[in-house]
Amino acid sequence: MSLFDGYNVSISGMSAQRTRINVVSANIANAKTTHTAEGGPYKKQQVVFHDILLANSKKTNTNEIETTNSKQSDLSLRGVGVKSIIQSDAKPVLRYDPAHPDANEKGYVAYPDINPVVEMVDLIEAMRSYEANVSAFNTHKSIDTKTLDILNT
Repeated sequence: MSLFDGYNVSISGMSAQRTRINVVSANIANAKTTHTAEGGPYKKQQVVFHDILLANSKKTNTNEIETTNSKQSDLSLRGVGVKSIIQSDAKPVLRYDPAHPDANEKGYVAYPDINPVVEMVDLIEAMRSYEANVSAFNTHKSIDTKTLDILNT
């Protein structure tokens, strides 16, 4: 295990959660957007994460003690990444508002199927995950600092 592996995992987690925060914020901001450049209402987006693995044979700093309990023992975790940002295929919510400029011939306006309460919960969860990664980073830094202090005495 490399000295910086813990830092890299925390940084990748922070980066992934930052992307999630940005996407959820865009969903909240566009919850009432009825007309986009593509036409139609805004479509909710979601972030899909994936784990980043590195083959043990490609490691530069290995030792014989390092083992994993998984069936894929030749791979080790290096963090998390954003696999893709997908658009929801949910049908728009129709509301009767004949005075709205985007109303159809029957007077209904198509709004995005976005629940602001659910989006706020997702935002809070992403923020807490980001904070957990910051905490892990700081703990790793503290351990390294104390180790250096012990070695210098």
